[in-house]
Amino acid sequence: MNRKHLSALLLLAAMALLAVPALALEDARPTEVAQWDYNSGGEFDEAFDAQGNTPAAEGDIVDRTPDPFEGWNRFWFQFNDKLYFYMLKPVAQGYAYVIPERPRKWVENFFTNLMFPVRFVNCVLQGKLSSAGMETSKFIANTAFGLGGLGNVAGDMKPVRPTPPGDEDLGQTFGAWGMGNGAYLVWPFLGPSSVRDTAGYVGDYFVTPTSYLNPWYWSMAAKTYEKVNYVSRRIGDYEDIKEGAIDPYVTFKSAYLRYRAKKVSK
Repeated sequence: MNRKHLSALLLLAAMALLAVPALALEDARPTEVAQWDYNSGGEFDEAFDAQGNTPAAEGDIVDRTPDPFEGWNRFWFQFNDKLYFYMLKPVAQGYAYVIPERPRKWVENFFTNLMFPVRFVNCVLQGKLSSAGMETSKFIANTAFGLGGLGNVAGDMKPVRPTPPGDEDLGQTFGAWGMGNGAYLVWPFLGPSSVRDTAGYVGDYFVTPTSYLNPWYWSMAAKTYEKVNYVSRRIGDYEDIKEGAIDPYVTFKSAYLRYRAKKVSK
């Protein structure tokens, strides 16, 4: 591992340490802004009702998750919003204009298949051995018969028995072990998170294959391309939800925390 790659890893670790309270941050005035990393085309749909709002519930996970860094979070929320609307979205639209839908789906399949190590390791850490086995079977089938993962062969087949969910990450593993969210956080470029999920992201970095591309900028290029391709298939979904939100920051914080709670409980 060269010095530049090591520096990138240390930067991620330092971001996790920033979650420790040090200075009281000023509250920022709510503004109607969007979150570029939320434009995920249904990823958080289960957290919204028919009107695009997040329904309240007694003892809600949102009420139990502190937001002591709201000033920091709102600042980066707006930063990520501008990054999305002025850079990521135009690039994704141009990319979608040039590349047809089917090849972009193949690319998404490829990167999903490539993330097998993260899903497998966290299934094992949670004791979900059936899910780990199913993830292994899907990875082998898609790699061998789907041209290295471009085709979702396993997903197109009808299984004899229900397929257990295996979409796991280290943040979910920590949650399954009983760790709470900690403070809510928003990171530049990475988007919404929490103390627990930030630590999980750093851990998952070490089992993500694209993290080991050398030199380091090839790794960054691969992850950026994955994001552009992903967003190109979901342009407009987030904007539809945002239009009905009084305070998008609050709405999407609630959606993220509910979504993560549901993932942990599965």
